[in-house]
Amino acid sequence: MKKIFSFSFAVIFSFSVHAQDTFSICAVDTLTGEVGSAGASCLDDDDIEGGVLIISDVHPGVGVVHTQSYWRPANQTYAQQLMTDGLSPQQIIDSLVANDDQNNPSIRQYGVVDLSGDTARSAAFTGENCFDYKNHILGPNYAIQGNILLGQEILDSMEYRFLHTEGELACKLMAALQGAKVIGADTRCAPAGVSSLSAFVRVAQPGDSADSLYLDLLVPKVLEGVDPIDSLQTLVDQWGGCTTTGIPEAADKTCLRVYPNPAAGQVHFELDAVQLNVRTVLVVFDARGQLVYQNSDVKSTTLSWETSSFPRGIYFYRMQQEGNTLAGGKIILE
Repeated sequence: MKKIFSFSFAVIFSFSVHAQDTFSICAVDTLTGEVGSAGASCLDDDDIEGGVLIISDVHPGVGVVHTQSYWRPANQTYAQQLMTDGLSPQQIIDSLVANDDQNNPSIRQYGVVDLSGDTARSAAFTGENCFDYKNHILGPNYAIQGNILLGQEILDSMEYRFLHTEGELACKLMAALQGAKVIGADTRCAPAGVSSLSAFVRVAQPGDSADSLYLDLLVPKVLEGVDPIDSLQTLVDQWGGCTTTGIPEAADKTCLRVYPNPAAGQVHFELDAVQLNVRTVLVVFDARGQLVYQNSDVKSTTLSWETSSFPRGIYFYRMQQEGNTLAGGKIILE
């Protein structure tokens, strides 16, 4: 059983930005009563202590509030109080919009989830004057939001990874961040060759206190060229580990080489399959989870996918034999 773990990893980074924007997810688990929060941004410890962590407000046993885009401490404090007072996610957002600290809610973005008994509730808000690309996605137990993004594919990929990853809430949140680990996911970070500059993942169990969470990991700053989501994954692995591909653990026993990735033409798959006389099935899904490709009847360990007719973006693949998933992961088409 994993123990409560809190840690931050910080090293020097020479590239600095000053805007306050991000991509993030907040979610709850109705079976375990866990509530969780994760995010990343081109905002780091040089801009404000803790970097992107400032957006996260976790209430054990209750829910999570994210306040982002032109972040204001007064709005954050007000949101905390609203959740403490027992308002629903939509009521919290309505109150934040109606009582904005600078009377300018059009530049804010919010995500809120909570537990009402054994039912999850969610709500989100994206102001019309947030910087493009901006949007949010809502599910019954999650809210995903971001601005200054590469495009809708970042949010779609986060949602797909969250929904299709097995395991506890911490693993699903980490998988969502991995889905956004694309160069320039927050477009201000494109010149640095990374998705973001700081990242975090936090999970509270029902009996936790606000200052002692089951999982509380932060990468507030990184070396030039290092993606904080990779550094955060290292911390999660040290904590206890999570599968971020949504593939069953048995798949780890199979060696698969996928190249080139990113790709602009054919993608090749070389698989050490366990049964060479059984049909090997390659299935590919887009960022929305829609099946876009499946190979014909092939009994081979080497397969190719011709991608020239598919739009650029993020895709997810699985290699299967006799209904068992052997391996899987993400492909980026340029």
